[in-house]
Amino acid sequence: MNTLTGNVATEIVLPKAGITGLLINGEWSSPTKGKTLDVENPSRRTKIATIGASDVDDVNAAVAAASAAFPKWRRLASRARGALLTELGNRVTANAEEIARVLAAESGNALRTQSRPEVLGAAEVLRYYGGVVAEQKGETLPLGPGIFSYSTREPLGVVGAIIPWNSPVVLAAVKIGMALGTGNTLVLKPAEDAPLAVIKIAELAADLFPAGVFNVVTGTGLDAGAPLSAHPNVAKVSFTGSLEVGKLVSHAVADRIARSTLELGGKSPCIVYPDAASPEHIEATVTGIVNAMRFARQGQSCTAGSRLYVHREVWEPVMTKLVAKVREMKIGDALDESNDIGAIINAERYSEVRAFIEEAINNGATVLTGALPPKAEDAKGFFPEPVIFSGVNNSWRVTREEVFGPVLVAIPWTDEDEVLKWANDTVYGLAAYVFTNDLTTAMRVTERIDAGWLQVNRAGGQIPGMSYGGAKQSGIGSEYSIEGALEAYTSRKSVTINV
Repeated sequence: MNTLTGNVATEIVLPKAGITGLLINGEWSSPTKGKTLDVENPSRRTKIATIGASDVDDVNAAVAAASAAFPKWRRLASRARGALLTELGNRVTANAEEIARVLAAESGNALRTQSRPEVLGAAEVLRYYGGVVAEQKGETLPLGPGIFSYSTREPLGVVGAIIPWNSPVVLAAVKIGMALGTGNTLVLKPAEDAPLAVIKIAELAADLFPAGVFNVVTGTGLDAGAPLSAHPNVAKVSFTGSLEVGKLVSHAVADRIARSTLELGGKSPCIVYPDAASPEHIEATVTGIVNAMRFARQGQSCTAGSRLYVHREVWEPVMTKLVAKVREMKIGDALDESNDIGAIINAERYSEVRAFIEEAINNGATVLTGALPPKAEDAKGFFPEPVIFSGVNNSWRVTREEVFGPVLVAIPWTDEDEVLKWANDTVYGLAAYVFTNDLTTAMRVTERIDAGWLQVNRAGGQIPGMSYGGAKQSGIGSEYSIEGALEAYTSRKSVTINV
């Protein structure tokens, strides 16, 4: 049942009174300098809550707490750490509806299609790491008689994790699971636009882990994220966000030869072969295109398949069905169960998406569906309808740059070598989607596409256990899988003994 009112705060369960977002050494605290930030609802453009805005002093305190907790935490048996992660996952499941409604309110991601599935997925991620962290195994090496040589996996120390606003809950779960499961301690900085659902998860974790093992600092990237990335006692930074900020994080980490995992932007290709548009397959293919574009998340995904290449032979039937399906999607308030698509996160992002649409229209692109949305100052909520352009090519800015909004460009193709050249003609290499029912074609094409994560005849999200990471400027390192966690969050120690 929808119970929408004029006051978002009455429709959700916010973090408990007195919790401002800073969890340091097991205690909730206020920022040292008393600074605050307002969290707004992008569907209605109203304030939801006020949180603390951390600065370098708060970051220093959180890192100090994590450093002090590390020696004891690293010695705890991995199965014991895993049990705590599993319990946190169970607590998230038990409180999933509360967390999902908060997430929908702050992020603009529709409750039914995005926020609720994300929270349930985050719980699954935590339970996955809770079960597999015991797989931290070393190796033995036969070097000859009288020599015993073996290797072990060692945690790095304090991990600083910085997450974005588009999928904050599941990304928080990934960072928590990998960092804590491998024996590190953690300082987590949520995005200032969507910190509340993460704070609610921190509420569930506050009495679960020993003091200092899991810390949270809220605030801006400049005031909290930058000092966390540059802190000399942070052994590793795990960052998910834009390419531009990722470069800054990379420089900060490189200055002290620390480790980093960077999951950055994308401009992912989606290639449709003729056999995927046969009568028995076209419906599934078009649904896959819609899912790949992440229209139900307003296109606000680094893996969005925003460059659609459809074989000219099936251009008309595919595009006709695609336009019809997109027009059926309902846009509106993220807390309304009937809506498929919610709101863009804030006025700045909304205006940037609008500028891409306006530029493409002014340059003569054909609008197959959608329209130029009103200016931010005239919008009651940040709801640009999905736009599909044709009549563009690979040189257009809307085709080359990450829009991070519901904007899809569609280009016909006939020659496989040419379309693969187009697919790879980008600085990004995060994801790619291929629709074909020929296994030989699928294997040949995926081998030639420069991307870290490819899907054939599907366009779902990441699944726990799956290796996930980008190529080229889409990032460094892989996460989600236990192999990725071990490589990214531990170091290998080699020991050789004469016996």
